[in-house]
Amino acid sequence: MCTTADSGEIIILSDDDDDDDDGKDCENDLSCLIVEVEDVKKTDCVSASAALDEDLVVTFFRPAEVLPHARYDCPIHPFTTTDCETGVPVPGNQLFCDQCFCYICDKLASSCVMWCHSEMCHCNGHKNSPFWHNLRNTALLGGLKPFNLSLSEIDSHLRCAETMLQNFRQELSERFSSYAKGQTLQEIGLPLLNMQGLVHNYTPVYEFVSLFLNKADQQDGRAAAILNLGAAREFVTHFQVQGAFVVQTPMNNAAEAKVLLMQRVIASVQRQMVMADFSAEFVHKLQDFYKNLYFPAVLRSMRNSLCVRPWDDVLLVSVLKGQNVSGVRKDKGKKDILIEQISVVLLRTELLQRQCRYRELCRYLRVVQTDDSSIFQELQDLIPFFMCMHGDFTSALTSLFPSVNAPASSLSPRSFLFYLHIFETATAPKLMVFRPAQLGCSAAKWELIESAVPLKRAELVKFALRAQRCCCAVYTDSQCWTSLLQIVNTHRGSLTALPAPSNQFLQEARDIVNSILLDKQSSSLQIPRFFLRGQYFQN
Repeated sequence: MCTTADSGEIIILSDDDDDDDDGKDCENDLSCLIVEVEDVKKTDCVSASAALDEDLVVTFFRPAEVLPHARYDCPIHPFTTTDCETGVPVPGNQLFCDQCFCYICDKLASSCVMWCHSEMCHCNGHKNSPFWHNLRNTALLGGLKPFNLSLSEIDSHLRCAETMLQNFRQELSERFSSYAKGQTLQEIGLPLLNMQGLVHNYTPVYEFVSLFLNKADQQDGRAAAILNLGAAREFVTHFQVQGAFVVQTPMNNAAEAKVLLMQRVIASVQRQMVMADFSAEFVHKLQDFYKNLYFPAVLRSMRNSLCVRPWDDVLLVSVLKGQNVSGVRKDKGKKDILIEQISVVLLRTELLQRQCRYRELCRYLRVVQTDDSSIFQELQDLIPFFMCMHGDFTSALTSLFPSVNAPASSLSPRSFLFYLHIFETATAPKLMVFRPAQLGCSAAKWELIESAVPLKRAELVKFALRAQRCCCAVYTDSQCWTSLLQIVNTHRGSLTALPAPSNQFLQEARDIVNSILLDKQSSSLQIPRFFLRGQYFQN
């Protein structure tokens, strides 16, 4: 079969085999059949694309908008990368569009004064070169670069701190130069005849640094730490200049002044590390900066003073959660021991009290090791109080009477009465304490302890008797005995004790007892010297 599309006619050629089919029409008998095709108007057939075009109307168009970008990413002007070409612009790199930024200055290329500057062409800068990357960090971080901070960590507070450090560095240099130069006796108001020589007084320098540290402590947490360490970096290099005369002022000696200033810096930064919400990465950067400082002989003992564990330290977290009761952890064959300076222990104790995390505080104090045993022992003696604040009176009683170094042995009568009232009423004042002597010395309001249940009378009596047995001061105090007798004489289910005897009765009873005991003729009693030394027989 053959067709012709151009002529508009269709020619059908039949086959001889078709003649044998009886069921065929007569048309099959023809060898050739010509069919005429009717012309169809093009308007009667609508293409699919034409139908879609009716739903789309183009009203206007505009070219793509070029957003701000670094010069090396410019879509208009090609850029040629080089490692550290600074002398002259690489051909084509000096060209820029309206949205091109200088990679080094981080501002529009049109406002960069070093764009094509000889010996430092910023137009060649790009991010794939370590040389240009370091140059960019130096330009953008300024005085903060020694802290190894990233640009994403820099905020407005740190920018302000960087400016403050620059001004401090310049003025401190001028003041130290004046100190090194010295002053004559006439200049300081001591006109001595026939006396020649210079006086070098470090006090003005010390006062200037102290004033700056005062301002630093008023800044944001991270900025305060940066300012303190930045100031330390400047004054640790100062040295003592010997003069012909010595002025008797508190901070005349530079070495002694540096020790006091560094102690203040360490105390401030330690507090920021513990109290502020610093990330572990930021804490490590502060510690690395501090370790790289120059430490003269008088300051070498402070080299490791900022070795403070972050709160998310693995060993510290396991101790606080009660998963580690030894304070020792082995990591890849190395033994890690929870040892912290007493200043850090005091800071953690303060923060955990503020957050009412008393159980975690007790776990920490039982495990941590420190460098001041006397202060630390006072903190450990407060564990019973912290357990009371947690609402666990049973553990508090156990902590008061351990087999070794029982806190109850050092109780004062006031502390005994303080604990007795807590156990009896299940109430306590909200205190910030660091030694047992602070218990009972506050006028704070007593509040109910959450989930705490008052002890029964038998348990209260047992506690009082054990405390009297352990502590001589409690045993010999009349008020402690009075409180115990009030508890014993209280009827079960009633908080009202028997009324106290009158003062007249007490005086008469005292006189009678004294007369009997001191009557050596009618009695063979021997009074122990311990009682004779006391105040029992004094009028």
